[in-house]
Order: sequence, then structure tokens, then C-alpha cells
Amino acid sequence: MVNSLEWLDRIAPGSPESTRLATLTHDMERAFPGPDQPVWNGDEDYRYYVAHSNRSARIVGEWLRSRNAGESLISEVESLIRVHEFGGWPEADKVQAADSLSFLDVNIDLFLGYATSGRYRVDQVRAKFVYSHTRIRIPVIQEISGPMLSSALERLDALGSC
Repeated sequence: MVNSLEWLDRIAPGSPESTRLATLTHDMERAFPGPDQPVWNGDEDYRYYVAHSNRSARIVGEWLRSRNAGESLISEVESLIRVHEFGGWPEADKVQAADSLSFLDVNIDLFLGYATSGRYRVDQVRAKFVYSHTRIRIPVIQEISGPMLSSALERLDALGSC
């Protein structure tokens, strides 16, 4: 998640505190296993992304409240986390883009390992890579992610020739 914040600082320097906090904590639910934790099944499942985002927003909101953060800040952070998979307005699009760039920057080896081990099918990993690029709503940011996607797909294709 720190990598996401680094990407945000590159693509949108000077972003507001709420955007920075949301970017840093958008996947927080994964750090807190529990019975309500959603599980990704390897397919592009809208319900998973909504549950994941809502759970992260709840966890971060509760933590901010326990630290006596202002309600306006908490509301902004929760709203941005709830839509971090989809974007929807300028600040939300920045959080989403930073998340996508971070995924393509640091998670390719992890997902190639999933394909190699059989945890996920190659077509599922390919779809995840493509989704991480195509969901970016800011055209100039999609230009940054394009070469990252191409490299990831080349590496995935190379698995088939091993």
C-alpha cells in the first residue's frame, strides 16, 4: 500500500490528506482476517470488489474515529476507499489509478506464481492484469500503465512456452 502512495505522489503530487490516506489504506481489510472477509475467486467479480472496498472503508473509518479524526476527513477517506476499485470522480480516479499502477508494479510476480502453481488459471491472471490497466479512468495514466501491462502479459505468455 505504500507503493500505491508513492504512485499517487508521482501522478498527483500535492493531493489532499484524504486522498493520501485513502490511497495508503485502501486494502486494509486484507490485514484483518475475519468471517466477513471476502475471498477473490479468480474471476472479475463485482460483488467481491464491492465487499472488499466496503470492508476496508469500515475498518479504516473505525480506526480514524478511534484516533479522534475529524468526521469530514473520515467521511472523505471512507468514500474514496469504497470506490477505490472503480473511481468515479477526480480524487477517486486518482486513488484507483495509483492502486492499478501499484498492482502492475509489484504484484506481477505474485500472480505469475499463482498461474504456475495452479492457484489461478492463466486466463484468470491475464484478466486481472488487463483489468488493472483498463479500469484506469485517466487517459494519461493509462499511457503509463500500458507498457507495464505489456511486460506482464509477455511474462505470462512465456509461462506457456516453458
